[in-house]
Amino acid sequence: MRAKHVMTRQIHAVAADASVYDAAQVLLNAGISAAPVVDADGTLIGIVSEADLMYRAEIGTVPGKSWLQRLLADDAVLARDYVRSHSHRVADVMTKNVVTADERASLGEIAALMQRHRVKRIPILRDDKIIGIVSRANLLQGLLARERSAPEDSAADETLRAAVATEFAKHAWASSHPTNIVAENGVVHLWGYVDSDAARDAYRIATENIRGVRRVENHMTVLPPDVHFGI
Repeated sequence: MRAKHVMTRQIHAVAADASVYDAAQVLLNAGISAAPVVDADGTLIGIVSEADLMYRAEIGTVPGKSWLQRLLADDAVLARDYVRSHSHRVADVMTKNVVTADERASLGEIAALMQRHRVKRIPILRDDKIIGIVSRANLLQGLLARERSAPEDSAADETLRAAVATEFAKHAWASSHPTNIVAENGVVHLWGYVDSDAARDAYRIATENIRGVRRVENHMTVLPPDVHFGI
């Protein structure tokens, strides 16, 4: 299995000139914990996460330093901490050294990158443009999709995945919440959040009607009516 087979293609990117408030809105609206930051050409230049936005002067969450910490801290470190907690520009607070991978990277390679760099997600690039993200949850989705009894046909599964995604995009009932499709040997696994049992059933039925689908494993979660996703 490769990165392209499990990556989430629904990308919620933040513009390089956006404010930290814009970034916070994107994360909350999409129900995600981090988002790629891209320049005007769509080239990945960083990633901004909840952790990057947690410690802010506006809400009084900047951690205080003891007199000993202030005495021992390097001036450059103190200045960098000040910029991250007081700047209104996402380009100042984002993580700039982003660990990325090619869409053809194996899931083993992705897992090794996560472990080596202690990150939770890997942006997937094609010609320096982000085309998806593989998170730890996506790796687990790939694990559950494995079926050793059937021969692998990665090209067919990729075509099947694209056909399912195209079908979903046609319908008004398609969820605005994060969703993902994993296809393995003709078995399609659906992941994500929906607002009703009817929507969950609609996803399953639409998938079952795609030529080449052998079985559908519907893991989608119905959100309670009083839950506002991402809050």
